[in-house]
Amino acid sequence: MTTTNANNRQPTKLDYASPTQFKFGVIKLPKVEYFCTAANIPGISLGQTSQPTPLKDIPIPGDKLEYDNLNITFLVDENLENYREIHGWLTGLGFPRSHEQFETFINAGTDRFPSANATAQNRDVGRVKDSGFNVATSYSDAILTILSSKNNPVLEVRFRDLYPTSLSGLSYDQQAGDTSYLTGNVTFSYLIYII
Repeated sequence: MTTTNANNRQPTKLDYASPTQFKFGVIKLPKVEYFCTAANIPGISLGQTSQPTPLKDIPIPGDKLEYDNLNITFLVDENLENYREIHGWLTGLGFPRSHEQFETFINAGTDRFPSANATAQNRDVGRVKDSGFNVATSYSDAILTILSSKNNPVLEVRFRDLYPTSLSGLSYDQQAGDTSYLTGNVTFSYLIYII
């Protein structure tokens, strides 16, 4: 029989986590990083299956994790520079006017990323053929730093191969009474995050 000491099971830190103590950084979006007002640690779930039996089916844990999206909120600056950073990223990935938009987007980021020299062939296992572009520049890495009550870093949540999937619109209104500043919401997908 295993014996446990109740004193060894007591927590050593009694401070609670504050939702305002964080810092969010994206390599590709320096101006969004500065104005970020909200970010989340996405949820994670493990699917399950069941083993049929003549009586009750037996639940069995799955083998693939699913990550929820990363959502951030940021204040929009007067010249919309941070909004345009994300808008340009989405436009480069979606190239709505011509195929050259994607090529321009990829080539513009080759000087900003440490992995810009990686190509599709040597970056992803299982790729059969090189795409001809430095696909690493279409992604970015991000770090959500959780801070203590004294604003010291406690831990980091690192997101790998992040890219935006949606950006909220901006609503202008002449009848707004109080001064309320515009905020933008952006949703990201990513390969994985590590705490």
